[in-house]
Amino acid sequence: MNLHNYILGRWTPHEGAGIPQYDAVTGEVICTASSDGLDFAAIADFARQTGSPALRRMTFQERGRMLKALALHLNEIKEKYYPLSYRTGATRADSWIDIDGGIGTVFAYASLRRKLPDTPWYVDGEQAKLSREGTFIGHHLMTPKPGVAIHINAFNFPIWGMLEKLSVNLLAGVPAIVKPSEITSFLAEAVVRDIIASGILPQGALQLICGTGVGILDPVGPQDVVTFTGSAETGRMLKTLPSIIEHSTPFNMEADSLNAAILGADAAPGTPEFDLFIKEVRREMTAKAGQKCTAIRRIIVPEPMVDAVQEALARELVKTAIGDPRAEGVRMGALVNREQAGEVRRRVEMLSAHTPIVIGDLVEFEVIGADKNKGAFFAPIVMLNEKPFHFQDSHSVEAFGPVSTIMPYRSIEEAVELANMGKGSLVSTIATFDENTAREYVFGTAPYHGRILILNRESGKESTGHGSPMPLLVHGGPGRAGGGEEMGGLRGIRHYLQRTAIQGHPSMITAIGGVYQQGGRQTEAAVHPFSRHFEDLFIGETLTTARHTVTEADIVNFANLSGDHFYAHTDVTALEGTPFETRVAHGYWVLSKAAGLFVQAKKGPVLLNYGLEECRFTKPVYPGMTIGVRLTVKEKTAQEKRDETDVRKGIVKWLVDVYDETGETVAIATILTMVKMREQ
Repeated sequence: MNLHNYILGRWTPHEGAGIPQYDAVTGEVICTASSDGLDFAAIADFARQTGSPALRRMTFQERGRMLKALALHLNEIKEKYYPLSYRTGATRADSWIDIDGGIGTVFAYASLRRKLPDTPWYVDGEQAKLSREGTFIGHHLMTPKPGVAIHINAFNFPIWGMLEKLSVNLLAGVPAIVKPSEITSFLAEAVVRDIIASGILPQGALQLICGTGVGILDPVGPQDVVTFTGSAETGRMLKTLPSIIEHSTPFNMEADSLNAAILGADAAPGTPEFDLFIKEVRREMTAKAGQKCTAIRRIIVPEPMVDAVQEALARELVKTAIGDPRAEGVRMGALVNREQAGEVRRRVEMLSAHTPIVIGDLVEFEVIGADKNKGAFFAPIVMLNEKPFHFQDSHSVEAFGPVSTIMPYRSIEEAVELANMGKGSLVSTIATFDENTAREYVFGTAPYHGRILILNRESGKESTGHGSPMPLLVHGGPGRAGGGEEMGGLRGIRHYLQRTAIQGHPSMITAIGGVYQQGGRQTEAAVHPFSRHFEDLFIGETLTTARHTVTEADIVNFANLSGDHFYAHTDVTALEGTPFETRVAHGYWVLSKAAGLFVQAKKGPVLLNYGLEECRFTKPVYPGMTIGVRLTVKEKTAQEKRDETDVRKGIVKWLVDVYDETGETVAIATILTMVKMREQ
């Protein structure tokens, strides 16, 4: 079978013989893949001219709902991918990480729409006041790049590696060209076929190259974004291509690294932390047969515990049944192909010159349900580096399989130094119940790591583990790990957006950004805005309320009602040395009174108070002062119905400006209400 490339809106068979893709268990040829003869410039232009305008017209809310629909669709049919995944050597548990993990990431990014506006762009951060009178301000606008994201992915996670990147660029409004590894692209192709057939994505939003993709980066420009996952050597080569350098094209690199796990000196045998440490190392060595960019390659333990760790790890690894992922009892499958197995063997032989193998064997091991000589099977291997500061290959040579090295340390300072000798890692773990040890390790190693897991008895039960990047946290690391960041929630979206400083009058910035800017034009509401449906409210619509003169009784009554008898509100004899002239009103009374002034009591489209986003008390309020409120529509975000019984509604953000008789603001807040839409 020949894999097809999905380009220019159609599935296209490849030219030539193609690259064979093998079943990791049987060694049989599954299919061939090729990108020979493809016009990468035309493919990129199709994404920019067709996919980009369609996505850029959509709001963040629409893109988020598109991702939700895609995640639901893939989740319904995900079982069809498992038999294909087994052919990569992955067990059911391994495949779950790739398949369900990938779909889960799409769900996570779909949910992020709730933190974004109902516009194709958004204003970021706070307003910058650039003039005395407030008629000239600045803000930052985040707009989707009108280019294409080119994703070059590794062989180990054909589905997760693709979906975790696509989730981010699609929510941002940027189309993608996906180039999975030519070793396992048969699995990525199966998923893309279902995505395209669903019709959920607009034309041009996704294209797929199943072959080597040589030349895919030649047509990149300044509005494009390139992401790469794979070896540090290949990543450095791609990063220095003339096309990347000439256009300063953003290049996000996530490379394999020599991640470490550190056993704290307090985590002696018999403690929960020791047991968690051994379990974590075993899992990271055997999950995906160690073919993970986050796998533990260096096991750094207190010198007196080396023997105990070696013995405990040997007991655990001997339980790891190797074989056909479909066979009962198998806990570890094969490497991706025999060529990769040969490369891992060469790396082990290189390392074992100074760090002998103490657990496992390169030749003598049993395989269940398969022929060891046909599949790409490899036994877990643990080596021992008794002089890790002298024999430094352990910190620079990576065997990308079920291989790790134990090394001793004498102090936490040495443990930090050893961890950092990896010259930049995606993740490290420290197992300790001692807060001082954890603090010293984290501060010492954080600049060299993208993520640090602190593992102990309190977090162990619910910990997602050393090797699991989470959608809302960054995945990446400095130095050897590539210096890039993936995912990270909203942080990841910003990789595909251009931040532009915009300056002008608050009214103009309001009109451009779709969010009311303080000092901008306010249009007095003809009727109470709480009597208006979501669609009828407009940004800048303002209600100016009646005013109220503050009394001492207001303050005393609120103190009794709330139980807040702080001295500044109740004891005028205790104010010497404070900023207050006399008894001062509670800030929360000011906010509560403001609500009493602007709320309309009778039933209307406003369903409920959804929360308070910002609140500052900017000036003391004393008895005798008179306060009023300007309530302004600041921002609107429509919400989809949960089900057929749900009402159509949206969230409205209101700027609450509480001012005194001089016109000066005494409190400023942003409140949120849920407001019904009109019946269709």
